[in-house]
Amino acid sequence: MKKVKGYKCIICDSEFSLDDIEYVCKNCKGNLQVTYDYHFIKENLKKSDFAENKDYSIWRYTNLLPVENISRKPIVQIGCTPLYKAERLGNKLGIKNLYIKDEGRNPSASLKDRPGAIAVANALERGEKIITCASTGNAASSLSCLTAALGLKTIIFIPETSPVAKIAQLLVFGAIVIAVKGTYDDAFDLCIKATEKYGWYNRSSGYNPYTREGKKTCAFEICEQLSWECPDKVFISVGDGNLISGVWKGFVDLFEIGFIDRLPQLVSCQSENMDAINRAFKSDGVIRPVKGETIADSISVSFPHDGDAALKAINGSRGFAISVSDEQIVRAIPELARETSVFGEPSGVVPFAALKKAIGEGKIKEDEKIVVLVSGNGLKDINSAMKSVGQPLKIKPDLIELDKIVSRDFV
Repeated sequence: MKKVKGYKCIICDSEFSLDDIEYVCKNCKGNLQVTYDYHFIKENLKKSDFAENKDYSIWRYTNLLPVENISRKPIVQIGCTPLYKAERLGNKLGIKNLYIKDEGRNPSASLKDRPGAIAVANALERGEKIITCASTGNAASSLSCLTAALGLKTIIFIPETSPVAKIAQLLVFGAIVIAVKGTYDDAFDLCIKATEKYGWYNRSSGYNPYTREGKKTCAFEICEQLSWECPDKVFISVGDGNLISGVWKGFVDLFEIGFIDRLPQLVSCQSENMDAINRAFKSDGVIRPVKGETIADSISVSFPHDGDAALKAINGSRGFAISVSDEQIVRAIPELARETSVFGEPSGVVPFAALKKAIGEGKIKEDEKIVVLVSGNGLKDINSAMKSVGQPLKIKPDLIELDKIVSRDFV
């Protein structure tokens, strides 16, 4: 692939060819990212190409992706999720240009279909037969969904506390599910050991460099949907750090080929109970494991495996970090839904909760163009959603009883 130069280590900047390495840096074990020949891409890709492109999925950006044969890919449509201008919510918050990116519209109902698609495409090009990953739920259900129609065996490692809805997705799509009695970090470590012992292809974020390439397509879409204008700030849920680093890479790619003339600030949004990256950003820049529990299971990570890349993204974008409480996250679920009609799972609404906190701290200007990235659908975790809204009104099938409720609650 002429467009791809190779890999570069996030930590030590060592460079490798595509054939020279598989997952992590040989020298320091740091995470890798794919590097591109931007000059070659600029000569072969124009904005006008997208106006004529009728492929409304992530594959419309193939010239900016590390794939060679897009006929060997998942068959479901991934990407091109809506970017809504949330005028009602923006007026309420005092923001003139507020946008909500609804990633719950992807096939498995989360953004994780983007990285999964690129990883699966890479696995198919390599002739792999078994794919594994560790996940709190979304990456796993995504991988199971994407491989279901391809004849690939999927082996998933999840913490046993993962939400039932996500486990149901895994089983319905035919994955072999291994529920680990421990945390996500325990599941991740076991998955890596299994990869090394059995030779399975590993899709896990913070380990496989191709996941970052899928997540960056979210930045491509945001800019294209804004007529190739860059937003001022993007609020992003952060767990292992791979999403924010991926989105940053997408914006950098577009900047390097001249599609946008500036870069946005990225805001790292975490639960204050599990915010290792935000703590590192606000202190000495060293990632240290944290202990805690959060309702936002998708970003419940003790030691972020892509934390260094995340910190580079926050610092490189001149961004900042906001941590929110579980109480703020729970309140954000119905508020976002009632103001925008977008139903997000707990980790998906963390950026909205963080935006409200940032407004309260005076970090947002009313004329800025703000994008809130909602990474997953609320049906992923019904129990948490119910905590935010309570129970339905229950009555007998009697008009007199209904009249009592109407008189009491609706008048």
